[in-house]
Amino acid sequence: MDVQERIKAQVGSHPIVLYIKGTPQMPMCGFSATVVQVLRASGVEQFHSINVLEDPAIREGIKQFANWPTIPQLYVNGEFVGGCDILREMFQTGELQQVLAGARNVSA
Repeated sequence: MDVQERIKAQVGSHPIVLYIKGTPQMPMCGFSATVVQVLRASGVEQFHSINVLEDPAIREGIKQFANWPTIPQLYVNGEFVGGCDILREMFQTGELQQVLAGARNVSA
């Protein structure tokens, strides 16, 4: 299975998927830490995370998958939502909470 197929399977297998540097418990960059905080502030306690530092193929492949050059990247219901700045802005407007609520309903 090539890296694009692996990524497609990952984002398709879980309602909320976060590609980050490090883990939710130990983010390895400020942007990743911010996204974890935003998710938790939005009421999300459980989500699937992939540490891109553990797999160089995923680290580069995810950038191509979403056509988005940076990490972290959030996927909800298989769709790319955004990176740190977009998620922070969506949180402030309440849009992120609506998107995440739909994912929680799907996984229930």
